[in-house]
Amino acid sequence: MSTLAMTLLLHTACPRSPTACRSLCAALLRRSHRRAHVSHFSHSARCSSKTCSALLYRNHGEPSQVVQFEDVDLPSVGAKDVLVKMLAAPINPSDINMIQGTYAILPDLPAVGGNEGVAQVVEVGSHVQSLKAGDWVIPRDAGLGTWRTAAVLPEVDVISLPSDIPLLSAATLGVNPCTAFRMLSDFEDLKAGDSVIQNAANSGVGQAVIQIAAAKGINTINVIRDRPEFKQLSDRLKAIGASHVIKEEALRRPEMRELFKTCPRPKLALNGVGGKSATELLRHLQVGGTMVTYGGMAKQPVTVPVSSLIFKDVKLRGFWVTQWKRDHSHDEAAFRAMLDELCSLIRQGKLTAPVCTEVGLQDYRTALDSAMLPFTSAKQVLVM
Repeated sequence: MSTLAMTLLLHTACPRSPTACRSLCAALLRRSHRRAHVSHFSHSARCSSKTCSALLYRNHGEPSQVVQFEDVDLPSVGAKDVLVKMLAAPINPSDINMIQGTYAILPDLPAVGGNEGVAQVVEVGSHVQSLKAGDWVIPRDAGLGTWRTAAVLPEVDVISLPSDIPLLSAATLGVNPCTAFRMLSDFEDLKAGDSVIQNAANSGVGQAVIQIAAAKGINTINVIRDRPEFKQLSDRLKAIGASHVIKEEALRRPEMRELFKTCPRPKLALNGVGGKSATELLRHLQVGGTMVTYGGMAKQPVTVPVSSLIFKDVKLRGFWVTQWKRDHSHDEAAFRAMLDELCSLIRQGKLTAPVCTEVGLQDYRTALDSAMLPFTSAKQVLVM
């Protein structure tokens, strides 16, 4: 192992007996075909005395009650593995849902929290070909467990990023910007001058939609809930490229007719809320338009007016970026092309990370509590 790797990871000797150490590693490595392919540790490596700090949960429940800061044993680097030092990892709603046990995929327990983040390669196995020490990498799929200081991972579980983009942009690139990019690309043939309407416009996905659409000359009609600081939030969204920012209540008012005198009716609606908000988005779609649902923050079903189906022939679709990544797991060119385009926008200053609050890993309780507050505009990012 390199001197750098030893410096980063040789924190303490393993306090467990060899038998207990092997048992813990075995428990963390078990997989179920019905669950996420969670790479807590490398399949090809044996247990060693090296450890990392991690946010671990052994039971599902409220994050503040079940997540613990612990030392976790690291295996040796196998031939097809990479040793990485985590740099930063955000707290996303899907991370919270996974800990609560309500997400579509769940890791075997105990599990390390976090599905997104950026790491730096410290050491590579003898058969690793696509990566080298110093490279920045992000997870290819959900369930990797990013809330930790270091990890030994299979080469195939990560993909490289250029290290000349801002750290927070890299840490938050793999989920929300990819979701926004695919929804703007895969459902309607959008051209400059076309319009998109979305709720949850101040979310991570919403802010990415605004910026990517603006870069392509596409108008965005952005719906947010009313709040005391509505004006400040509206100004901030317009500063990153939002064409229009309106309150949810405005969707039901005559002023929408005035808006559509200067902006074409949208071809595409993006729904991250559900409930009445989604129904109102549908009402404003043009004939033959598409509504894509990617979230359900209201925890209410999407109700579709019969008139929208019969007289407007609207299309209802769903999108989950994890499924897209899995469907394209053997087509690296598609994933790489998307990352390259997003990184190009970042370099040009056309795509920035959402407002973030950086929190040290040991202060995770504060970060978790803040991430679950209503009307939260700042994304909590754990910095290692």
